Amino acid sequence: MGRFRQGVTDRVRRFLQRPGTVDLAASRALLPRITEGEDDVRELDDEELTAAAAALRDDAGEGSVDDDEWLVRLCVVGREAARRGIGERPYDVQLLGTLELLAGRVVEMATGEGKTLTGALAAAGHALRGRSVHVMSVNDYLAGRDADWMRPVYELLGVSVAAIDQTSTREERGRAYAADVTYAPVSEVGFDVLRDRLCVDDAERVQREPGVALVDEADSVMVDEARVPLVLAGAADRDHADQELAAVVRGLRRGKHFEIDDEGRNVHYTPAGTAVVEHGLGISDLYASDRVATLAAANTALHAHALLRKDIDYVVRDGKVQLVDESRGRIALLQRWPDGLQAAVEAKEGLDATESGEVLDTLTIHALLHRYPTVCGMTGTAVAAGEQLREFYGLEVAAVPPNRPCVRVDEEDRVYATVVDKEAALVEEVVEAHEEGRPVLVGTQSVAESERLARELERVGVSCAVLNAKNDAEEAAVIAEAGAFGAVTVSTQMAGRGTDIRLGGADGSHDRERVVELGGLYVIASTRHTSSRLDDQLRGRAGRQGDPGGSLVFASLEDELVTRYAPGAECAAYADREGRLADERAVRIVEHAQRVAEGVNLELYRGTWRYNRILEGQRGMLDEERERLLRTDAADRDLAERCKERHEELTEELDAEVVAKACRTIALHHLDRAWVDHLAFLADLREGIHLRALAREDPLDAFNKEAIRGFQAALTDAAEQAAETFRTAEITADGVDLDGLGLKRPTATWTYLVGDNPFGTEAERILKWVSGRTKQRR
Repeated sequence: MGRFRQGVTDRVRRFLQRPGTVDLAASRALLPRITEGEDDVRELDDEELTAAAAALRDDAGEGSVDDDEWLVRLCVVGREAARRGIGERPYDVQLLGTLELLAGRVVEMATGEGKTLTGALAAAGHALRGRSVHVMSVNDYLAGRDADWMRPVYELLGVSVAAIDQTSTREERGRAYAADVTYAPVSEVGFDVLRDRLCVDDAERVQREPGVALVDEADSVMVDEARVPLVLAGAADRDHADQELAAVVRGLRRGKHFEIDDEGRNVHYTPAGTAVVEHGLGISDLYASDRVATLAAANTALHAHALLRKDIDYVVRDGKVQLVDESRGRIALLQRWPDGLQAAVEAKEGLDATESGEVLDTLTIHALLHRYPTVCGMTGTAVAAGEQLREFYGLEVAAVPPNRPCVRVDEEDRVYATVVDKEAALVEEVVEAHEEGRPVLVGTQSVAESERLARELERVGVSCAVLNAKNDAEEAAVIAEAGAFGAVTVSTQMAGRGTDIRLGGADGSHDRERVVELGGLYVIASTRHTSSRLDDQLRGRAGRQGDPGGSLVFASLEDELVTRYAPGAECAAYADREGRLADERAVRIVEHAQRVAEGVNLELYRGTWRYNRILEGQRGMLDEERERLLRTDAADRDLAERCKERHEELTEELDAEVVAKACRTIALHHLDRAWVDHLAFLADLREGIHLRALAREDPLDAFNKEAIRGFQAALTDAAEQAAETFRTAEITADGVDLDGLGLKRPTATWTYLVGDNPFGTEAERILKWVSGRTKQRR
């Protein structure tokens, strides 16, 4: 009944439009009963404890036990397994989090409150209920670390656990997904879904039926990163970016040869820039109607030169261009830019072009998570994202209080007129804290910024550890000492690293009291993020478990956040000799820019979500059709009906199973090919659909109508093409020879890092051509 009352309370809260989170009363009521059961399980040996967990699995399957009683028993056994396995007895607040995760909530718990153990007990609970569980982390490091760390707990509970990272083989992935609980980066889970959709044999798949998704850093994954789809590409041709063109573009200057829009998302040539490119390439008119391909290459080269920054958007390591995950400050393995941009950046850096390809399938985080019957998550900043989590995922937030009150001191932002003034003041602040021995963590937003500040600190005699995408493999060692006496750490995107910092360092417990007396860890941010939640996550690195701590944000009117989202702000007249803007208007300008950024990003996500709903529906229908072809003899029956004579001829010559497999291979090939073409059609459609507004037509309605017509045509074409291939393909005892007909499946796959299309469609390129011609005539 407790859970029923909780549901009623949630609905009343929403009806009254009261902000906040779900009522924890039902879960709190179970805590005394859990505590009462501790003494009994402590007397059990390990085998008996595991047997008690096995009884939970049996009872959950039978469904004969009261839900609250089952939850109490789970928490009692889970608490004891944690105490024995990793030497940590979960606090009551951690068990509150576990109970809310089992109820399908997104749990907010402050940094340092033990989310990892809370999530592990919830994952074990879901597994003991007979559900396969995917614990989705934000990166490889956390997935592997958490699985290894929690393994003794799982083993005592009789629950199998495994982990996946970007380097895992197909065989390793298959074994990992067969475990009761699988830890993996959310992107890897998504890419495995996409790869499984390409399989022509059910045995090739690595995943099984989805059960429970437990998402770590839930607001970041489900809101901040959900705008960018996961994209799987297949090997095709090699991009050949013109090194000569890269050299020509390298000499162009902003303001003279090209202009960048206010949002920093698009770039275009000026007439002077066009003239330089034409002279460099030895052509008379870049915008001639027969030079669309050259114009596209020139635009791509300019985008690589002007908008993509080394050590911010990518790094060059081991002779390769490697993308930086902007949300995590880490290298994104096996990820590339599409549309020739990867090759353009390689040409920019003087490197050989690597293999290119075409988009085979896409998947949004929203679509990925909606595959799971149960979704829950945990993060330190869920309440601020509560409306988005409810709007897009139908999830409620449960705010779990800290075990000990937070005593961190958060100072007011210090705003400066220029970046130079800001960084000089930041370095001075670090020096003062370091001279006292107080540990300092400086959070930056790019590799270049972290290295620049590190050089400045070294110049004034402050040695520091740097953690960024160039050395992310050293993360554990760097973080372990970040709270040590006198430590200074400079990190990119600390807000997403998910690691606690202990005062005194990993082995420096004797230094803890000295650090406490100095005020604990001092977190200094080099600017505000585009989301206040990320600021809060960075601040949360200090003041864990009631420890003292402090935080301070340095900002300037030249920060990208301000110039992009609050351009034209003027407060320089009020700056003091150090460049600091004491006027409150300066702080308000930065806060305003952040609110605008949050609004823009939310609208981008909402727009992506609206346009992708029709795609998700069509993807679902395609999946059903693919399952029909893959798991049954549907392809054999369909082609026998469409191509009766050919089918009868083959079944007389060959084994029936060989013919059926050939039919399945042909049908799946053309269905997959139709989907690839449909995705390309939708991408082009969406780029120009906003023009329908000029005819007083709703662009979204128009997009949906065209998408439906296109999808129906794609399915029809797939069936017809399959029949044609079946009639003409060479089919022997060894199977069907699709290569002989030029119908090749991709030999390799990788992932694309995409956002907005930087170059647009062919129609947009023609518009650029017209615009260019007009400019040339002026």
